[in-house]
Amino acid sequence: MNTNPALPSAGRRVPDWWLFFNKFLRQGTEIAALAPSSRWLAQAAVRGIDFARARCIVELGAGTGPITRQLTRQVRDDCRLLVIEREPDFCARLKAKFPGVEIVEADANDLERLLAERNIDKVDHVLSGLPLPSFPPEMRARLLEVIHRCLASEGTFRQLTHMPWVFHKMYRRSFAEVRFRLVTRNLPPGGVYVCRGAVERCPAGRG
Repeated sequence: MNTNPALPSAGRRVPDWWLFFNKFLRQGTEIAALAPSSRWLAQAAVRGIDFARARCIVELGAGTGPITRQLTRQVRDDCRLLVIEREPDFCARLKAKFPGVEIVEADANDLERLLAERNIDKVDHVLSGLPLPSFPPEMRARLLEVIHRCLASEGTFRQLTHMPWVFHKMYRRSFAEVRFRLVTRNLPPGGVYVCRGAVERCPAGRG
């Protein structure tokens, strides 16, 4: 029996936007946006990925899968695609939509363990729909450190945002190169930070 009046029974499939909006109303900043990313935002997130060379791509916080859909349309058979989503309802929706994709119901903060369990040493691209600015600073820094360690030398970290340019300095503290792609055809208007390279830090006691 369904005890939550906001959600219909499991046998009835609600639209992605309603599932997402309902989660946003109940969980606030734990959900990155009030609606799924538009196809234009999803396309901007994957633009520039060399799918002919990519051998491993990881998506964090996939939600209902607009970026996952773009990835599955372009990823090659010799590239491993790992999708990590913490919310059980979102994860169930993803598994129903993309039955051939490796989808894991887990917290992105366990990324290092999840990669080690799958013998994944290096990742070519990490795409994130997580609300990173809402993370506690220590948790955010720890996750970004793991991402730095797992990224291949030419790899990219791609972070969605619905507050254009606001967090540019935050990502610039962690990455040597940070570029922003504005996407107005989204609700609300947003964009993608495309980051690469670790920031060179001075040794203790110098600079």
